[in-house]
Amino acid sequence: MDAKLKQDFLERWQRYFPGAELPLTFFYTDALDGAEHQQPALTSRCLICDLARARSGTALAFDARSAMCSGGLRYLGFVTQLRPNFEYFLSCGIPDKLEGERYKKTPELVRELLEHAPKFAAPAKYAVFKRWDLLEPGDEPAVVIFFATPDVLSGLFTLSGFEVAETQSVIAPFSAGCGSIVQYPYLELSREQPRAVLGMFDVSARPCVPAGTLSFAVPLPKFARMVADMDESFLITESWEKVRRRIAGQPADAS
Repeated sequence: MDAKLKQDFLERWQRYFPGAELPLTFFYTDALDGAEHQQPALTSRCLICDLARARSGTALAFDARSAMCSGGLRYLGFVTQLRPNFEYFLSCGIPDKLEGERYKKTPELVRELLEHAPKFAAPAKYAVFKRWDLLEPGDEPAVVIFFATPDVLSGLFTLSGFEVAETQSVIAPFSAGCGSIVQYPYLELSREQPRAVLGMFDVSARPCVPAGTLSFAVPLPKFARMVADMDESFLITESWEKVRRRIAGQPADAS
């Protein structure tokens, strides 16, 4: 971990986003290095719900045997197969056999969606989530994950486009909550110009995050450039100062 980047971000985050929640980082590793290994359990759990502990400061490590739903295992790259009748599970269900989530109108649409879905395999044994301030010299974060309110998101979204001419510096793919913070931003690392990923629109995962919160996941190379750009961006303008005050819980007209 680049110690200067770590400190630069902490200082600038407090300056421009005072009091806002620090982001998590995500990376793969073959060693636990102090992260708490999430053991198997009798029932599966939602990965997003488990991450509440990581957001509070406990580094968590997951592997192919950790307790999580089949979608979590797939989006973290630990399995490739889908649950039986997945096309019905995501759509209309099967009467008296399987309740459907109704996220797609028909099973046929789900099959078409899956034909174009990215393939992804975990490159190491463990998937680790660790808060930014807890990163150690040997850590190599791949993705930085914010759980943020609209005002904070507005700053992150705008900053992500500061260095590029394109309008799509942020994408919002249809995905499970865990896919939007792991799979999609991790795959962006292979692009010459990685994009950030706006997510947590998954209705099933919404109860695991506070109301008014979405996710914003950034591949580390892009994140490092965003941090470097902060002091010359809109964040130094009076327009942002009005938003900054509100993030800090101050009246908009405070001096």
